[in-house]
Amino acid sequence: MASIGFPQWRKPADDPQGIVAPDERLPLPQTLMMGIQHTVAMFGATVLMPLLMGFDPNLAVLMSGIGTLLFFVITGGRVPGYLGSSAAFVGVVIAATGFNGQGANPNIGVALGGIIACGLVYTLAGLAVLRAGTRWIERLMPPVVTGAVVMAIGLNLAPIAVRSVSASAFDSWMAVLTVLCIGLVAVFSRGMIQRLLILVGLLLSCLLYVVLTRFLDLGKPMDFQALAAAPWFGVPHLSSPSFDGQAIMLIAPVAMILIAENLGHLKAVAGMTGRSMDPWMGRAFIGDGLATILSGTVGGGGVTTYAENIGVMAVTRVYSTLVFAAAAVIAIALGFSPKFGTLIHILPAPVIGGASIVVFGLIAVAGARIWLQNQVDLSRNDNLIVVAVTLTIGAGDFTLSLGSFTLGGIGTATFSAIALNALLSRRRARASNASTIGDT
Repeated sequence: MASIGFPQWRKPADDPQGIVAPDERLPLPQTLMMGIQHTVAMFGATVLMPLLMGFDPNLAVLMSGIGTLLFFVITGGRVPGYLGSSAAFVGVVIAATGFNGQGANPNIGVALGGIIACGLVYTLAGLAVLRAGTRWIERLMPPVVTGAVVMAIGLNLAPIAVRSVSASAFDSWMAVLTVLCIGLVAVFSRGMIQRLLILVGLLLSCLLYVVLTRFLDLGKPMDFQALAAAPWFGVPHLSSPSFDGQAIMLIAPVAMILIAENLGHLKAVAGMTGRSMDPWMGRAFIGDGLATILSGTVGGGGVTTYAENIGVMAVTRVYSTLVFAAAAVIAIALGFSPKFGTLIHILPAPVIGGASIVVFGLIAVAGARIWLQNQVDLSRNDNLIVVAVTLTIGAGDFTLSLGSFTLGGIGTATFSAIALNALLSRRRARASNASTIGDT
């Protein structure tokens, strides 16, 4: 079992690739700026998911910050990760509450009870990992599976980004300009600006958007009057859970998806940092599970480690866990600000969509990185089938309905990868044993 003590964060080593390890620290100003970038990376989905379920987005942001700090403490500051609103809950919450997609969810309490139950299952899985280790999870989800699941998550999210910028020709071209801004910052800048490439790219894109809409009348201008009228401070609306057996049975199984997502994210981080996250996997599951329980108790919805932030780490090479503590504090402050909620609503959709195209693509690449780091042999038919089916199901958002339970694309891709690997690897093991007997 891993030690609970926090690391002694030290100054970064002179790495030729500019890598900042999890137990290293940047100067305070850079840490805060990197924290802002991670907050920006997560808030698109963290705000979108509660809106789709009829939850309060300001409360979701607030609880994402509190949950991330809880995760930071439980993992002893060893695991770089941010907890934000999970997309895995959207379909089951809508099914459990009958939400019509407009305004606040009138049956939010029923959904919160199911989310709390899901967090409890997730926490128990973490305790099982602490007791029995990670071997059973690794056997269930080896690198070929986790890499495919991570890539499928990125591909599954891709249509969301594309649809968000397809309303008009201007939106599509604005998304292209956003991608170019981020790409140019990534390639041609150096130092801190390059590390803040997504944040800087977004700022440049917003300036371009203002010029194109205000002076060339090419799109809908940003409504700065609404932003100016919003108050700086306000307490988000809290909601209380109620426990319904059918809703619990519908929502609690989402824990399996969260486990697979978190495992894939941790494997991706391990591949990027060159450090095994296995000693902290049980604590990561517990931290995520407890954060989901806490968030569901007040109305914030379920949370999970965020692939968007892993994408930011992949491109900036900064893995310092102190950055995520800073991001959490920033998110908590923003959660108490109605002005921030208004800012979310006035940010141009094509700019956010263009940034999402980059970040979701980086998520998919993180899956490929897992294969490369673990030398997964894709010339073997069993691995090919697992990867091919997982990616197609995930990218196509293949949905299965079992009575009132609906499993979306990420869920079906996850369980398909696990089931196919278990079936085909058993066949491979039998063939290997038969070959060994024949040789003797």
